[in-house]
Amino acid sequence: MSFKNFPMVRMVVYGRGCFAQTADILAPHRKKDKPFIFLVDDFFKDKSALTNRIPLTGDDEIIFASTVYEPKTTQVDGLANTLKEKYGEVSGVIGIGGGSMLDLAKAVALMMTNTGSSADYQGWDLVKVPGAYHVGIPTLSGTGAEVSRTTVLTGPERKLGMNSDYTPFDQIILDPDLIKNAPKNQRFYTGMDCYIHCVESLTGTYLNAFSRAYGEKANELCEEIFLHKNDWDDDSDEKLMMASYLGGMSIAYSQVGVAHALSYGLSFLLGTKHGIGNCIVFDHLAEFYPEGVRNFKAMVEKHGIDIPKGICANLSDADFEKMIDVALFLAPLWENALGKNWRDTITRKKLREMYEKM
Repeated sequence: MSFKNFPMVRMVVYGRGCFAQTADILAPHRKKDKPFIFLVDDFFKDKSALTNRIPLTGDDEIIFASTVYEPKTTQVDGLANTLKEKYGEVSGVIGIGGGSMLDLAKAVALMMTNTGSSADYQGWDLVKVPGAYHVGIPTLSGTGAEVSRTTVLTGPERKLGMNSDYTPFDQIILDPDLIKNAPKNQRFYTGMDCYIHCVESLTGTYLNAFSRAYGEKANELCEEIFLHKNDWDDDSDEKLMMASYLGGMSIAYSQVGVAHALSYGLSFLLGTKHGIGNCIVFDHLAEFYPEGVRNFKAMVEKHGIDIPKGICANLSDADFEKMIDVALFLAPLWENALGKNWRDTITRKKLREMYEKM
């Protein structure tokens, strides 16, 4: 029997105001005449309250990147190639934003030292060279991107992560002040990503004591803040940031399941963002996760969230076939959800019927 020997984020700082320590944290990793590159969600482009606090020195550079769409391999390659042409190498790459921006930072850091296109590394354990030093600073919580060993990218053929031992951040800075006042809908969608991580991990065939310990606590925190609390406060921000971390750790030693497999198809074809896509899919998965979906629907109602419907109404047969191809490629997710004989249940006809409900 083979057991996973997986890496974790090496350094973690947590607490309100800890973002102020960023300069001190980065200083030991600065290479002479090599800049730090801060990849920042362009949501903050005109928000000096954050950008003025980014500790720039010398040739350090802020690059604002759009998260209208989730990271694409072409975007990753373009950024990495530009940086290599301009600087040769960098001291490090720091991602500041939600899950998409953290994934983008991880991917760019990997491509600073690996040849070819990031599309060449979409899969499991294809990255063989450590990337540039990279740091994650989340401004939304829920995706678990700050601790995961993957960076989810949409490539020319599929949506699939660069899953490797070199993907996790070297350092994360978890400051609950940075997620305060996040837009309500976005906070909910990313929070549900965390909740769905927990449901899929805790009900999966890959479940073990390690993933259960993290998943149960993350699930408890999600239910507390989204189901049982009446008002959102500073305590909610702190607990959601912790739930995201723990939920990400839970799936690190297990796997996600049906919702994520199907949402990858939506994202690849329609550009549906990950958190929203998971919610659209999970809303229809009572067959697989009855208790989880029941609680999810209660959370949606409590917070007054509108889950998009009918997004697949006008798709062609070719569109459905492409989404099905993307979903079926994610065999580990289906195996975790349904066991080694998952193909007996998950046929192309079954997937078509499921997508038609969305």
